[in-house]
Amino acid sequence: MASLLQTIWQVLLRRKPKLVCDFQTWNRGIDELRRRANGRQESGAFLLGDETSGYRRIREFLFYDDVDPTCFANGFVEFNGRLFGKVWGLCRERKLTVVADVHVHPGHYAQSPSDQQNPMIAEAGHLALIIPDFAARARLPGAIGLYQYEGRRRWRDLSRMGRRVFHVGWWPT
Repeated sequence: MASLLQTIWQVLLRRKPKLVCDFQTWNRGIDELRRRANGRQESGAFLLGDETSGYRRIREFLFYDDVDPTCFANGFVEFNGRLFGKVWGLCRERKLTVVADVHVHPGHYAQSPSDQQNPMIAEAGHLALIIPDFAARARLPGAIGLYQYEGRRRWRDLSRMGRRVFHVGWWPT
């Protein structure tokens, strides 16, 4: 009930988050990331959705290793850039776009130097989410990493802004 009241309050104040996702899609996707990580390696996904009324809505997860089966061969994300054509083809087919990306880390949600130097989508404004502890515990805004790409391998850490940036739950369309 408190979550619904907070959402209504945000709507009334016209405070739109940058990114929204319903509970079912988010929890199902994070559960799958946890399963794929198996407590010992990173896992990740492109978050596909659409942009309407000034915010991005996540509709589904496209797991990195479904596109590039070898991307976790070394235990961390090494996505083959030549396979982005598959990602864009699926987006066209499903009439969606990549609205953000997410991956899991062991222990923390801070960006690694590799994360900072190698954005999955090198476009200013892109959002990258990091789930700590191989997605075994924390999964909601306020306890996960939220980073906005600013270009030239620079990032803005939005993690402390939590729900003001990323809202999980019902949001009006």
